[in-house]
Amino acid sequence: MAKKKSTEEVKHRPADPNVMGLRREVVEQPITETLEINFMPYAMSVIMSRAIPEIDGFKPSHRKLLYTMYQMHLLTGGRTKSANIVGQTMRLNPHGDAAIYDTMVRLSRGYGALLHPLVDSKGNFGKVYSRDMAWAASRYTEARLDPICAEIFKDIDQDTVDFVDNYDGKLKEPTLLPTTFPNVLVSANQGIAVGMASNLCGFNLQEVCEATIAYMKDPQCDLMSILKAPDFPTGGQLLYNGTQMAEIYNSGRGSFQVRAKWRYVKEDNVIEVYEIPYTATAEAIMDKITELVKAGKLKEIADMRDETDLSGLKLTIDLKRGTDPEKLMQKLYKSTPLQDSFPCNFNILIAGTPRVLGVRDILEEWTAWRIESVRRRTFFVQKKQKDKLHLLKGLKKILLDIDKAIKIIRDTELDAEVVPNLMIGFGIDQIQAEYVADIRLRNINKEYILKRVAETEELEKEIADLQDILDHPARVKKIIEGELRDVMKKYPAPRRTEILYEYQTAVEADEAEAVPAYPVNVFLSREGYLKKITPASLRMASEQKYKEGDGPSRSWECTNDQELLVFTDAQQCYKTRLADFDDTKASALGDYLPTKLAMDPGESVVFACITADYSGHLLFFFENGKCARVELSAYQTQTRRKKLTGAYSDKSPLCAALHIKEDLELALTSNEGRCVVFHTAVLTPKTTRNTQGVGVMTLKKEKYKLEQVEPLEGSAIQNPARYRSRSLPVAGALLKPEDRGEEQMSLL
Repeated sequence: MAKKKSTEEVKHRPADPNVMGLRREVVEQPITETLEINFMPYAMSVIMSRAIPEIDGFKPSHRKLLYTMYQMHLLTGGRTKSANIVGQTMRLNPHGDAAIYDTMVRLSRGYGALLHPLVDSKGNFGKVYSRDMAWAASRYTEARLDPICAEIFKDIDQDTVDFVDNYDGKLKEPTLLPTTFPNVLVSANQGIAVGMASNLCGFNLQEVCEATIAYMKDPQCDLMSILKAPDFPTGGQLLYNGTQMAEIYNSGRGSFQVRAKWRYVKEDNVIEVYEIPYTATAEAIMDKITELVKAGKLKEIADMRDETDLSGLKLTIDLKRGTDPEKLMQKLYKSTPLQDSFPCNFNILIAGTPRVLGVRDILEEWTAWRIESVRRRTFFVQKKQKDKLHLLKGLKKILLDIDKAIKIIRDTELDAEVVPNLMIGFGIDQIQAEYVADIRLRNINKEYILKRVAETEELEKEIADLQDILDHPARVKKIIEGELRDVMKKYPAPRRTEILYEYQTAVEADEAEAVPAYPVNVFLSREGYLKKITPASLRMASEQKYKEGDGPSRSWECTNDQELLVFTDAQQCYKTRLADFDDTKASALGDYLPTKLAMDPGESVVFACITADYSGHLLFFFENGKCARVELSAYQTQTRRKKLTGAYSDKSPLCAALHIKEDLELALTSNEGRCVVFHTAVLTPKTTRNTQGVGVMTLKKEKYKLEQVEPLEGSAIQNPARYRSRSLPVAGALLKPEDRGEEQMSLL
């Protein structure tokens, strides 16, 4: 018997629209309308209110957190639990406690991501140079504002910035923070929005302040002589390139290289790395070195360990006997994150619009914004002083006859009529009368009133001075300059990242010397197996072994230090050195190139060549009768790239390819049975790898195609003059039986 459902269960069960007789209507909406209504507001919200910093150097999440801590009196008081700060911040930032705490961690002194941390932390806040060192939960750590935040919030209560309602309209929060120095250039900041990103590197505070002062005096000053280069809290060495740095300073985009600092301890025969690039982590460096050691590319290293402790970062590398530490570090710089690049993208919100600015443009925008902040503060103070002066002028009139004022107050029957009667009796306005009426009885004496009135002259001078500041921009700039000099005195900080103007960039020469250049014979099979055999081994056993169905394709006599270029049917070129292949025997199958070179799935080898100096040309012949002559130097790269796309044209299938160092005559044969003989000197070399080439053989029907290409000297053609042509392309002449190279079958 079925169990009866309870009334409660039936009551809360969702109704089935089909059972109720309803039908869901599908409404079509154009994708453009969907993007406009749904996606664009989201994208704008991310750009404007989340990911891109503004001219004060803060993103909204930073600003909300710091202002909450300021409101909690954590600038001058003691530390409080981070969980308490996170909870209070949610009144301004409703995106969850985890996101708020992550923001606090990245601003903290313990984490070390900023040159001048804004949060004075206590407890485990992790480390910027460690990927795996997790920070403690917010209930275990404590924090307060760092003293430098006094410059961030200076005069925030004097109308220096605008305030807006928070998300529920119950609190006010600042739209910007009135920083007295260009924090946007001092504090590193990174953000990814929708369709755009921002990546700001940090600069030394003293250099930034000096550059700002110099800019205010002369907007065309040489900033690079003052603000030399970026600075990072993790130290390291910046490889200075004047052209790259000028591009970053001018356009706000570009990149530069930073490498680790190390020392060699001779007694223990170890290398100690104690500063790493800002973009790298200790774990990533160790993982990469371990990978290279296992691959046999770093045979000089015996062991490696992380000895980081409370004194700071230290990665220790044990060396094998006889290892040159300088050469080893050059190899590590090239192949590991011990040398890394920092990509710059100075994208900043200016008046609600994202703009990529150079350093000079940032200083221009910050200076204009700071001038306006100082003017607003000056106007605010002036208004306060004017109001006070206005009250004292009313008090001065009372001084003329205190007894009269007392008599007016005493003779007034109603409390509401005291102020109007004082206004009539002394000719003062309501504000002044309210002030006089509120004076305590004990203060109604000549001494008190004379002291207050004596302030009038000082206030008038101060108000005039404030007005002079408002009228003269030069005085405003002088105030900003004074504040910048105060910041430099209060928070001196030496540069942490060393600038290297002269440095060794690469180790290609050392690597070339390290590769032995002994003679070898190289064999390539049709299916892509490659064997490198020494002449001595080849003399002992010359019979080659291949897989069933496979056979020889090409062979070379060369040296071990040359490079191998492998072309595939996917129009890609894979580059490697013969030294990367082990010497083998003729009886072995060899290395399978698609696996050895990590080719894409389904790729197969169609052509290969070996070169020492990238001299000569490549000839690509396509089935449509065209030929492309490309300089081999077009495949040479400075960065030792292992894979080049667009190695040759994909407009027609490849029929054959040749590597020539001198021009020669070639014989081309189509499947129609026609032949063309021409000299390669008529082909113009191209530097573009994927050029379509020029026509050399005209194919009369679509079913016909170029079938074979071979040097004339090695062909079976007996009468080459019959097939030569003065101009290209030509259809060619039909091959005679004696030129086909086919042996006649004998009946005997």
